Amino acid sequence: MVDPVTVPRLAGGLARPAAGTIPTEPGVYRFRDPSGQVIYVGKAKNLRARLSNYFQDLYALAPRTRQMVTTAATVEWTVVATEVEALQLEFNWIKEFDPRFNVRYRDDKSYPMLAVSLNEEYPRLFVYRGARRKGVRYFGPYSHVWAIRNTVDLLTKVFPARTCSNGVFKRHGQIGRPCLLGYIDKCSAPCVDRVSAAEHREIVESFCDFLAGGADTLVRETRKRMLAASEELDFETAARLRDELSALDKALEHQAVVLADGSDVDVVAFDSDDLEVAVQVFQVREGRVRGQRGWVVDNVYSSQPETQSDMVEEFLLQFYGDLVEHSETTDRFGRSARFAAAPREILVPELPGDVDGFTTWLSTLRGGPVALRVPQRGDKRKLMETVARNAHEALAQHKLRRSGDFTERSAALQEIYEALDLPAPPIRMECVDISHVQGTDVVASLVVFDDGLPKKADYRHYTVKGTDGVVGNDDTGNIAEVVRRRFAHRQSEKGGDRPDPGLLVIDGGQPQVRAAFEALTELGASDIPVVGLAKRLEELWLPDEEDPVILPRSSAGLFLLQRIRDEAHRFAIAHHRQKRSKRMTASALDEVKGLGERRRAQLVKHFGSVRKLADASAEEIAALPGFGPVLAGAVVAALQKTALDKKDGTAEVAS
Repeated sequence: MVDPVTVPRLAGGLARPAAGTIPTEPGVYRFRDPSGQVIYVGKAKNLRARLSNYFQDLYALAPRTRQMVTTAATVEWTVVATEVEALQLEFNWIKEFDPRFNVRYRDDKSYPMLAVSLNEEYPRLFVYRGARRKGVRYFGPYSHVWAIRNTVDLLTKVFPARTCSNGVFKRHGQIGRPCLLGYIDKCSAPCVDRVSAAEHREIVESFCDFLAGGADTLVRETRKRMLAASEELDFETAARLRDELSALDKALEHQAVVLADGSDVDVVAFDSDDLEVAVQVFQVREGRVRGQRGWVVDNVYSSQPETQSDMVEEFLLQFYGDLVEHSETTDRFGRSARFAAAPREILVPELPGDVDGFTTWLSTLRGGPVALRVPQRGDKRKLMETVARNAHEALAQHKLRRSGDFTERSAALQEIYEALDLPAPPIRMECVDISHVQGTDVVASLVVFDDGLPKKADYRHYTVKGTDGVVGNDDTGNIAEVVRRRFAHRQSEKGGDRPDPGLLVIDGGQPQVRAAFEALTELGASDIPVVGLAKRLEELWLPDEEDPVILPRSSAGLFLLQRIRDEAHRFAIAHHRQKRSKRMTASALDEVKGLGERRRAQLVKHFGSVRKLADASAEEIAALPGFGPVLAGAVVAALQKTALDKKDGTAEVAS
């Protein structure tokens, strides 16, 4: 790998590198804005050919690409040895810098998945929404939660794996009796040692194999065992296997065969307009559709013929790169293992420009050969057409659902821009709020709205330290401290990956706004606009104005500012309550005679958290080594007294 080469911006826009200075080797390039923030990452088989496309007539570029080029101040590139190395470096940089002009195919959080916690000693099956975690295997997403519950209800007759939470599992282990599912044989009851940890893991792995595509093999083996038991006159075993076979057949009824050859395939299709791109993926295992995923993202591609090839490249890179990061599990012996991040065959509407590099990279991720193909005829062509229709419908539904909301958010941002005389519409807004109780447990929140919507990945909590370690009921000083800490690394490499807001909102009036503005001025960041939203009359205060800005009560801009203020208020109070609860509970335990530091740590470690400890009964605490009924009763009494004190003093001050 060669060190990066940087070309700066000249007056009037991004400078075109001198002829012949850009290498023709494969590599990865980055565009940065004037503050040094990485705004786009791309890779090229030939760096000179690819980068020259950005220095043509601006009106020949896609709107978003045009915006990226005019925003960029510098471009830098790094030459690598192979195209596969370029793919891996591009993926790593997109994950590291999260450039705002790169398309991000994030998991659709609105669809539930069936999760299997293989990273636990006794894995469990549960419904899950959200980002994927290491050591947990996922199936789906499903269209409805009830579809997951139906699937689990049918299959636990054959694979009696546990579905209870860790708290329920631990409680039944302590009382020595299984739950109802254990009595009706829909759970193997590892909580009471009916099966060992290894035997239970084998049940769970068989469940995963069935959902991952081993259904037909399992059905054949079960039918064979049933017939053998019948021939041996073991009718009880034969009847049980018959019921298992019936449950398997019912589970398979919901999964129609779409490929007669029983192959494992992922099918990818796109549909787009000038603004957005819809992507649909059908995951087919053993000829049956096992999962479906969908995204609608901004259209950053040009209108040139190779557009769909670019879409395919970026999707393959991010989708399968993210999958392999979360494909690590543990096998039945506790050893690290991986499940295949990609199938043997991936069907796409158009091959990527660097098909050989992508094939090699995907094969490396899978640990076996992977073929990229465009289906031309037969069942696979029909399936591709079905997926394409789904992408078309997803885009149409998205446009219908978001049109009114998008229009209102755009109007709100435009209204804020005009009312506050900002240099540009505030696409990114941040809001600071302080929460405390009479100057104790002072915390702050910082929430972020991007294009009028919450961006929760950028939310932050702060524990206010105060002056010389003394924290009091001084909101202006507390706000100044939080603002200084937020923007302290603005110009450094450490803070370069976090963009500046188009507007900083302070929950408060003129004193709080001036404190925030003075803190920004000290840091050389006085170019960041700041406004305060006072609660009483919902006035907007600017740091250099004596009179507030008044927006109509029905204003879309005021409503958006109220939303971000209320979200910061909620986020701050939630963190304050958590911090206060931990402090009060810890102090309650300090007052229990005979409960030393080691036993307090033992309690919290056993129950998992202070909140769960507060919910525990005296019998559960007394069951721990070194705790008798008397000490357990004292712990429960102290926690109950603390809970009553909390109810009596719940009045909180949040500014």
